[in-house]
Amino acid sequence: MNAAARSARNAFADLELDRLHAQRGDARWLEAAREDPSARYLLSLPDAALWATPGGDALQWLAAADLPAAQRAQASLLGRDARGQLYYFHLAATTVPPGAGRAQPLRALAAAAGAFDAGLAAYAVALAHWQRHSRHCPACGAPTLPADAGHRMRCTRCGHEQFPRTDPAVIVLVEHGDAALLGRRPGWPAGRFSTLAGFVEPGETLEAAVRREIAEESGAEVIACEYHSSQPWPFPASLMLGFNARAASRRIHSGDGELAELRWLSRAQLRAGLADASLHLPPSYSVAWHLIRDWLARVPT
Repeated sequence: MNAAARSARNAFADLELDRLHAQRGDARWLEAAREDPSARYLLSLPDAALWATPGGDALQWLAAADLPAAQRAQASLLGRDARGQLYYFHLAATTVPPGAGRAQPLRALAAAAGAFDAGLAAYAVALAHWQRHSRHCPACGAPTLPADAGHRMRCTRCGHEQFPRTDPAVIVLVEHGDAALLGRRPGWPAGRFSTLAGFVEPGETLEAAVRREIAEESGAEVIACEYHSSQPWPFPASLMLGFNARAASRRIHSGDGELAELRWLSRAQLRAGLADASLHLPPSYSVAWHLIRDWLARVPT
């Protein structure tokens, strides 16, 4: 399986959507699209929640007729689906609308919803977070106004423009022989372990970030690494870049204190711990879960 296929398995990562970049700045086209009877509106709520169906396993869409004109005019364009028929818009709301539905956290949607709804929800939540935190100009402090259908914020005083940003982070399964290095963060339940991760710093390659983060968190020396897959991670605005890495030895220490526990676990030890519930993996919608599962399934060389 190649990296593109591995990425497509990850939650939030298999969104087939034309984001209509060329149409974002066309005011007349946007006005018509917002009034299109086939247009659908998605509501994001505080704390990374979405307006979902009563069962919580899909997004609860609103039609243009369900919303007042002033609210429709503020909606951000998300894009058009593979059928080329529906326009999807996002609205940030503070209260739930009348009618059937429920506020569903994004993590719960990732576990229960289909790939399209989960990916669109992640897109909307990340965009809403950026919009909330870009209401003032970083250059002069004046208020900003949205442009390009919600994908640009322009300063009302100096004209400085802001664009949505994503923070890259590496997440790494480190192995040595038939063992993987896993860690447990403070506050996690006993027995829950995951791969190691950290943000990429300015001026740093992904490979350098892998070496540095593993050394900082565990003291392990990475001698080789290989890209595995990626996953949008809107908590609040990250892109997780998964890697497999090989360590020079199993020598480790407590690192920078971010982890409560570090363990080298063989495949047999991990399988036994999962079987008797003494060990637990991260949730199945995370790239960490796929990194560990793929390593478990691989025949050691």
